[in-house]
Amino acid sequence: MHSEERAKQVEDELLGRIYTALRDGGLDAEPVLELASLLEEWGESTPATQEILERPAAHLTAADLTRLGESLLRDANFEPSFALEPRLWATLEHALEVVKRDVRAGGITSTLRLVTHDWDSRGRAWVEFQGGYHGNGIDAIAGCSAQGALGEVADAVQETFMGMILKVWPVCATHGRGLHAGYEHRMAVWRCTGDGTHTVAPVGELP
Repeated sequence: MHSEERAKQVEDELLGRIYTALRDGGLDAEPVLELASLLEEWGESTPATQEILERPAAHLTAADLTRLGESLLRDANFEPSFALEPRLWATLEHALEVVKRDVRAGGITSTLRLVTHDWDSRGRAWVEFQGGYHGNGIDAIAGCSAQGALGEVADAVQETFMGMILKVWPVCATHGRGLHAGYEHRMAVWRCTGDGTHTVAPVGELP
């Protein structure tokens, strides 16, 4: 493993430890100090790393560690993986079951499922159809919101269909145009651009 790849792996491991400890309670100084030291060594200094290293560890209170740990996560644009937050995967799986209602309504019966791939360093979820997949994958963070997950999964299913069977799905019965997943009042919906954009149905409720 190259030194840059190893450094990224170490950083991700420490960020994961900090995230898990903040979520579960009981963050101690060790991973915070270790990460701050490494970031400073790598020339990635931030106000949080400077404060952590300038103050004696014994003087860092639980509130300080929480605040600084959150700052480290925020500065790194950290997003939890499916491994750290299994509920994110569960939310996407539930969303896929909802989208399957629309798939069945369109007369498509082949199996759809969510998979991950070892080659994908971002650990995204992919919609598999007839043994293949297409599109850009779904980041774990999409599972933070039920409606957000619905929209992302609906879009991923559509991309996979388009790439695997070269068939437009779903289609507006009125205008004959392909629908696109979007949001209306924070609800995932299918929209058509015929005669001006209009909402056809919530995702999962196509006729």
